[in-house]
Amino acid sequence: MDSVSTHDVVNQSPPRTGLDEYGTHTALVEAVERHDAGWAHHRLHLTGQRVGTASFQRDAARANRHEPVLHTHDRYGHRIDEVEYDDAYHRIIGAAVADGAHTSAYVEPRPGASVARAATFMLYAQIEPGHACPISMTHSVVPVLQQHAEVGAAWLDRVYATSYDPALHSGKHSALFGMAMTEKQGGSDVRAGATAARPLGDGRYSLTGHKWFCSAPMSDAFLVLAQAPGGLSCFLVPRLTDEGERNGIRIQRLKDKLGNRANASSEVEYVDAVGRLLGDEGRGVRTIIDMVARTRLDCVYGSTAGMRQAVAEAAWHARHRAAFGRALIDQPAMTAVLADLQLETEAATVTAMRLARAHDEDASDTERAFRRLATAVSKYWICKRGPGHAYEALECLGGNGYTEEFPLAMRYREQPVMAVWEGSGNVIALDVLRAIAREPASLEAFDAEVSLARGADARLDAHLDRTRRMVADVAADVEPDAGARGLVTALALALQASLLVRFAPAAVADAFTATRLGDAASLGLYGALPGGVDAAAIAARI
Repeated sequence: MDSVSTHDVVNQSPPRTGLDEYGTHTALVEAVERHDAGWAHHRLHLTGQRVGTASFQRDAARANRHEPVLHTHDRYGHRIDEVEYDDAYHRIIGAAVADGAHTSAYVEPRPGASVARAATFMLYAQIEPGHACPISMTHSVVPVLQQHAEVGAAWLDRVYATSYDPALHSGKHSALFGMAMTEKQGGSDVRAGATAARPLGDGRYSLTGHKWFCSAPMSDAFLVLAQAPGGLSCFLVPRLTDEGERNGIRIQRLKDKLGNRANASSEVEYVDAVGRLLGDEGRGVRTIIDMVARTRLDCVYGSTAGMRQAVAEAAWHARHRAAFGRALIDQPAMTAVLADLQLETEAATVTAMRLARAHDEDASDTERAFRRLATAVSKYWICKRGPGHAYEALECLGGNGYTEEFPLAMRYREQPVMAVWEGSGNVIALDVLRAIAREPASLEAFDAEVSLARGADARLDAHLDRTRRMVADVAADVEPDAGARGLVTALALALQASLLVRFAPAAVADAFTATRLGDAASLGLYGALPGGVDAAAIAARI
């Protein structure tokens, strides 16, 4: 009798490796070119090829499987407060730093510099998101250091460096930054913080207190909010003092998180930790707000990168797996789901890149006003859309998607952090109301931007009219907070639809306005496309 093998592997998709993750991301390539960063195509292709390798993807999986470990003391009982990461994590973050995913836009300022940096950041975050936290914070601290050169100048060359040195020692030529604002009694209400800062008389302060969240605690320095005699203030607190000694930063424990497992988040205690004041006493929130604004923007990039990974993995599976006699992607129900997931990804990508261009150094006053409102609006909406998008993509893989051997289980856990980090939904929605009320130029610039598409799609025109009425109604309400989320949603969809109508292929723009705007909008269920949508053309762009 012939032996029968039960282990022949058929009808499984091959590993999705060996691809240029930039070159295959059509919407991203188009946006980079559109927003004056075509000069960066070559380097972005190299980055796309690097993150697409099997070895890089193995490192990404390993960094999330072998999580950071806290060592509070060495073998002899000395306090060391060090977090041990797997070597895979160091390889990933080292590659991202070498490619300028952190500070390249500041090192080489030119039209499109922020666009190129955003694309680089997104390519790395698409494959391994945990390392993106210290990369983002290092990027975001630069405006603060630049504005307070009396303290920050000594650090700028180090944060601009493209070398990565994870060890803690004096004389390092590179540096990564973190920040610590949240306390257990305050949360988003950072003014309720109780950490105290006592002047030492030599320009330095001694900090004592506890922070509930401090991500990337192995960073070389942090921006920290603490109560000085003149009120809540911002301090630069290094891990090593000027004398080369370990600063009084005690890592109490690492957070056991839902996702973002490769990145260590911690609780820290300051025990006479020495820091230097940035700005004036009592102006801590005003000082650190530029860093917060940039990290919020990177949340948009991170969620968008996650959407790209999710839809790319889903489409890859559907192209290589057959059921009932034909490839999954050719079956109308699956084509519709993939097309709808791609619509969400395209809308996020075109929005993220438009925001990036508005953050270049050549931004006009109008652009700065636009980005003030548009960043908050996009942070709210795109980050909220991420988890549902990841779930639907995971389902496309069936049982494989629900296992840890495929990357979408990690992505499903990862996406919610972007909505929480740097202000959860209500905080961001209220910030949008604040911007509209206190900075009317931001609403004017936003309205001017979305109105550039007027006359091209009747559904968008009607949505813009409704949104304007919503702005007026919320402004006139004695309790506008209750309508904040609905307004922010309308603003976000107005921006996304306007950008797609102007810049995306007709099939994409038409499908987006048909499915996201008006009474027929289906924002909660992917794949419920109306008749007339060219799902195959949209899915082909994945």
